[in-house]
Amino acid sequence: MLHLLSNEIENLDKNKRTNLINCLSGLRAANLIGTINNNGVSNLAIFNSVNHIGANPPLMGFIQRPASVERHTYENIKNTGCFTINHVNQNIYKQAHQTAARFNENESEFEKTGLNEYYSNIIKAPYVAESLVKIGLTFEEEILIKSNNTILVIGSVVELIINEEYLTEDYLIDLGKTKSIAVQGLETYYSANLIATLPYAKPNLNILKPEN
Repeated sequence: MLHLLSNEIENLDKNKRTNLINCLSGLRAANLIGTINNNGVSNLAIFNSVNHIGANPPLMGFIQRPASVERHTYENIKNTGCFTINHVNQNIYKQAHQTAARFNENESEFEKTGLNEYYSNIIKAPYVAESLVKIGLTFEEEILIKSNNTILVIGSVVELIINEEYLTEDYLIDLGKTKSIAVQGLETYYSANLIATLPYAKPNLNILKPEN
């Protein structure tokens, strides 16, 4: 059984340490964040840190790495006040992965990866046409995480574009139908398979009995 202390983790080879720490939180949703700059150049970047912030009002957020170098997604959001979150599915994960490459500010990741832009009449930012779950947001606030100078960027959900057939009667998104995928670390992708849908947890709910 491997037992690593913090100093031993710190002394690991850089790539091994990065891979290990990035995997500790388990599987995370793979999403593409779409933005556009003031010159009309679209931008697209894959993120594994998108999180639910609250349902009422509907808020979502993501972790932006330190703005010590050019961060096109972050800069575009601050300048335009909007962005999109697009589920990565099994049909586009290779193109989505390639958006992590360091393209110049005047280069569009849409063009470089072969993904297509889609625009609604609600916000200026581009959606990924090939994504089956598209979420439009306006910028609400940012919170500096002082421990490592990353930024929690929070947006308000103003638009959802999804085919009704991908929703259950209770309005859960059927990730099997949308083929939305998860990512482990920075470069390993997994499909999402439904195990079960359990009832709302209550103290006297008997769901822990052994299954036949």
